[in-house]
Amino acid sequence: MPECKYCSDILASSMSENDNKQTNPSWGGRFSEQTDAFVEAFTASVEFDQRIYKQDITGSKAHARMLHRVGVLSAADCEAILNGLDRIIEEIEAGEFAWSVTREDVHMNIEARLTELIGDAGKRLHTGRSRNDQVATDIRLYLREQITVIIAQLVDLQKGLLDLAEAEANTIMPGFTHLQVAQPVTFGHHMMAWFEMLQRDATRMSDCVVRMNVSPLGAAALAGTSYPIDRDFTATELGFSAPAANSLDAVSDRDFALEFCAVAAILMTHLSRMAEEMVMWSSAQFDFIGLPDRYCTGSSIMPQKKNPDVPELVRGKTGRVNGNLISLLTLMKSQPLAYNKDNQEDKEPLFDTIDTVIASLRAYADMVPALKCKRENMYRAAKQGFSTATDLADYLVRKGLPFRDAHEVVGKAVAYGVTTNKDLSEMAIGELKVFADIIDEDVFDVLTLEGSVAARDHVGGTAPEQVRKAIAQARKNLVNP
Repeated sequence: MPECKYCSDILASSMSENDNKQTNPSWGGRFSEQTDAFVEAFTASVEFDQRIYKQDITGSKAHARMLHRVGVLSAADCEAILNGLDRIIEEIEAGEFAWSVTREDVHMNIEARLTELIGDAGKRLHTGRSRNDQVATDIRLYLREQITVIIAQLVDLQKGLLDLAEAEANTIMPGFTHLQVAQPVTFGHHMMAWFEMLQRDATRMSDCVVRMNVSPLGAAALAGTSYPIDRDFTATELGFSAPAANSLDAVSDRDFALEFCAVAAILMTHLSRMAEEMVMWSSAQFDFIGLPDRYCTGSSIMPQKKNPDVPELVRGKTGRVNGNLISLLTLMKSQPLAYNKDNQEDKEPLFDTIDTVIASLRAYADMVPALKCKRENMYRAAKQGFSTATDLADYLVRKGLPFRDAHEVVGKAVAYGVTTNKDLSEMAIGELKVFADIIDEDVFDVLTLEGSVAARDHVGGTAPEQVRKAIAQARKNLVNP
C-alpha cells in the first residue's frame, strides 16, 4: 500500500533532529525509551503555535514576577529570567530563533532556549504552573488582542458605510423581497442595513471578550498548585478581569474559542450576504454599482470580463469559517475534564478563522466605501414592478376604504398595468378611477418614487431625512475597540 504523504512529511520533518536524541527532557523521566520519530512529529504543534510566542513570553514574565513576589523565586533568578525572555523575543523577531519540532511546542522551545541562555534559573520558571494553564492563558491573550484588531477593522468598514450612506441618502433604488421588486428605498437606507448587521457583530465581539477575559494561570495541570501563588497578581499583570474560578474548568475550557468562532461565522455570513448583493448589483443585468478595478480581475479568454473576485472569495470563505466552528464544536463535544491532547487541535481552526476574518474585513474596508452608484439605473429599476402599489393601497385606506378592500383594488389596477405595460404612476386619473372612484388627482403625490420614500418618515424608515438621522446616531454608537 502506498505510504501516506501526510505521514511521510511529518516523519521527514523530524528525522534530522531525532538522531541520537534522548528522551524529552521536559517530561521524559518516566519513560525508558525515546519517543518514536513519527509520533514526536505527529504530536508536535510548534509549526503553528509559534505565532503566540509574544503571549507566551508575556505570561511567563508575569508568572516569574509573581513567583518572586511570593518568595518562591530569588531576585537574581527573576531578573535573569526576564532578561533572558527579552533576548528570546529579539531572536524570534530577528528570525534568528531555531524552532525545533523535537521540543513539541512554542512553550518548550522558549523554555529550552531560556535555559540555554541563563542556566538553571530557566528551569525554575515552570515552578507552580503546567503547560495546561500556560497554553490556556496564552490563547486567551492572543485572541483578546486579535479581537481588538477585528473590532477596529469592523469600525473602519462601518465608517466607510456611513460616509457612503450619507452621500447616497437621496438615491432611490428598488427594495426587494423574494428578489422581486417590492417598494422603493434609498441606497443610503440599504447601506445602513449593512451597517446594523456589522454593529451587532462588533458588539458580539466585544461581549465575547468579557467572558473570555479571566486568567487560567495558576490552575496548573488541573488541581492548582501547592506553592503560595498569587493569582490575582498575575491576572492583573496580564489585564484579565479576574482569575478563573475553578482550576479544572480553567485548563479544559475552550468556550471562548467556540464563542469567538460562532461570532466570526455570523460576521462572515453578513459579509457573504453583502458579497451576494455586490455580485448581483455589479452584473450587467442589474448594473446598479461599479466595483473598484483594483478589487476585480479579468478573464484569460474573454477580454470584456470584469469579475467581482473579492466579494466572491469572501462569500466562499464563509464556508471555511463555518467549517472551523463545526470542527471546534466536534473537538470539544466528548472531552471529559480536564485537559486532553485533543485540545491541541483547537489552534489551527481558531487561527485560520482569525486570519480569514481579518483579511476579509481588510478587503471590504477599502472596497465597499469606493462603490460607484449608478443612480439612473437604480431609479429606472425602481420604477419597474409596481413598487408604489402599497402606497396606493395606503392612500385608499386614508380615504376610508378598509385595507383588505384597498389591497384588492390595487391588485386589479396592477393586473391592468401588466396588460397595458403601464406603471401605476403612468396611468391617467380616469384609468385609476375605474378601480375606485374615490381616487383623486392627489394620488400622484404618493405614486412617485420620491413621494413613496419620503412618506416613510419615521425611525428606521427609508425617508432621506430619517436616513441622515440614523447616520448621525450610528456615528455615536460605534464600538470602541
